[in-house]
Amino acid sequence: MTIQTARLSDPAVRAFVTAVNAHDREGFMQLLAPGATMSDDGSDRDLAEWVEQEIFSTHGHLEVDNESRGGRALIARYSNDTWGEMRTRWSFVVAGDGRITRFETGQA
Repeated sequence: MTIQTARLSDPAVRAFVTAVNAHDREGFMQLLAPGATMSDDGSDRDLAEWVEQEIFSTHGHLEVDNESRGGRALIARYSNDTWGEMRTRWSFVVAGDGRITRFETGQA
């Protein structure tokens, strides 16, 4: 059963999912702390390049099925125009100012 985005527990993660689903590149980038990093399937990637290729130029969309760790870990169905839909895991590190310093994703 999908968790409505508005009901996600962590405000930064809720804003992240909202920005992805709204295709709001500017809003998404404002959620990230300076120097934020990310990894996909265990490999660190260039964040700006990955976000462009996997989210914004390919119409990425997240449907969250489960959250844990206070809302900072998700299991979600992620889809985009390149890969279609897949079951994915997402994990977030959020700084004291509420900005995301790192996120990790990969197939679940």
